[in-house]
Amino acid sequence: MSTPLPSARGRHIQLPDAVAGFVREKIMSGQMKPGEFLRMEPIAEMVGVSITPVREGLLRLSSEGFVTAVPRRGFMVATFTRQDVRDLFWAQSSLSGELAARAAERISDEQLRQLEEVMERCDDAIESGDTEAIGVMGHQFHRLINLAADSDRLARLLASIVKHLPNSFYASIESHVRAVAPEHHELFEALKARDSTRAREVTERHIINSADYVIAMLEKQGLWEDSD
Repeated sequence: MSTPLPSARGRHIQLPDAVAGFVREKIMSGQMKPGEFLRMEPIAEMVGVSITPVREGLLRLSSEGFVTAVPRRGFMVATFTRQDVRDLFWAQSSLSGELAARAAERISDEQLRQLEEVMERCDDAIESGDTEAIGVMGHQFHRLINLAADSDRLARLLASIVKHLPNSFYASIESHVRAVAPEHHELFEALKARDSTRAREVTERHIINSADYVIAMLEKQGLWEDSD
């Protein structure tokens, strides 16, 4: 079954980005294996686009290290290791921690009110077991903090790292890591107290602790067939 790609049919993002997201999801789910050559025609058919955006999407994945361009042969799925996952979360935690620290110094009372409302909605979703809502509210919680930091360039750098993992992974993290709710409350209290040091510390711990969870998830999905 092909993964639905409503973004490829709409106008919210460019088609090459939709293709890159589709292939990235296949690689990270273990459906496309390292060393496997990617045929553009089937990808174009599954996504519902022409060959041109497929080629552009694969070139973008090549710049991210997910695929390798092989002269006269096309594109091959690159090796993606457990350490790569840990490196991604380390980079994400460092940038997110800095954004949280800046948010603690700049967040307004209205932004705190919005953040508390989202946190409470996330708590309600946890109480009811609504995993989809937990993922959505968790994403919104962190987005509001990044906006409060008022550091557009840094937020863009973070976004370029975050996109290396499919959105479904982050939703799954927010839905299943037990520490999510307490850490959200801890981070909120640090922001409310304008404690930038504490906000950075909680944010970094919140994100870096997710690396092993994602690695275990990828192992179950068959991304790595070895037993290292």
